[in-house]
Amino acid sequence: MKLNYLVLISVVIGLAACSNKPIEPWVAPYEREHLADPIMDPDRDAVFSSFRQHVHETREASKGAGAAQGSGCGCN
Repeated sequence: MKLNYLVLISVVIGLAACSNKPIEPWVAPYEREHLADPIMDPDRDAVFSSFRQHVHETREASKGAGAAQGSGCGCN
């Protein structure tokens, strides 16, 4: 019974992916002003952002772990 539901959901998703309908934005143009609000900025508090970056670097055991490629163990 569970397999039938899984097959049905897979078929519905597969058919929906084949539609010719263009992708529309989820946010209407008149709603975008709320997304540009400064309160939506994750780095709006400089002191907290600095602390969070320090904690991240400490846990990764390397400086610059936020912008560097690879892992923090030095094996890249």
